[in-house]
Amino acid sequence: MPIIRFLPVLMSLALVFPPGYVLAEESQAELAKKLNNPVANLISVPIQYNHDSGLGPNNAGRNITNIQPVFPIELDADTNIISRTILPVVNYQSVMPGDNGASGIGDTLQSFFYSPKAPSANGWIWGAGVAVLIPTANKEELGSGKWSAGPTAILLRQQNGWTYGALVNHLDSFAGQSGRQYVDSTYLQPFLSFTTSTHTTYAINSESTYDGQINEWTVPLNFMVSQLVKIGSRPVQFQVGYRKYVTNPTDTPDHGIRAAATFLFPK
Repeated sequence: MPIIRFLPVLMSLALVFPPGYVLAEESQAELAKKLNNPVANLISVPIQYNHDSGLGPNNAGRNITNIQPVFPIELDADTNIISRTILPVVNYQSVMPGDNGASGIGDTLQSFFYSPKAPSANGWIWGAGVAVLIPTANKEELGSGKWSAGPTAILLRQQNGWTYGALVNHLDSFAGQSGRQYVDSTYLQPFLSFTTSTHTTYAINSESTYDGQINEWTVPLNFMVSQLVKIGSRPVQFQVGYRKYVTNPTDTPDHGIRAAATFLFPK
């Protein structure tokens, strides 16, 4: 596979692990709070495994492991650019007769958010920027074959252990394989979580996608529990969850499970 397919994640990892990087002590309470904020001033590397069941006429299974490095780029004393990368590693079974399934790398989603470091006077945290879908898939079945881009934004608030808000982006294709379908996709993720004094987080969100080409929503509800711990001196958050699809477009799974580990690198 051409090395260019891996450039986005390699660049992200190079910044996540800069030469001479030294960890600083930060309270677990503060880290747990930052983990619920997608534009926090915190370097992290989540590795998220998802398994979905009931896909297509064959009730097939699908496994997606997302490698999601996140890092802030400081613009000045008050603002950051937050880079968020999602590189999926996909394996799915035969969805319908005549389909043999596929395994490999999917398309990479790269987002950049301009975000103030501190909340606004009324407590709101926000970020806005651009999202780019990069056609890194090594097989036709695993990607769009298109370069796509569009706006992205996030708005949230944190108080008394609660975090609530929403993340949104919209993608339109502008280049790529001429024979592939045009990308017209909107992503909406409202979220709500509560973190206890023992750094356990209970969360619910909906990672919903609207496909403008077929005029259909795919709406999964995720219910998750996370625990922040230290392994040696390294803070790590572990997460498990259950997902239920509440809409049923063509070939949408019925339900799924999630397990994730997020490795933290406090600045």
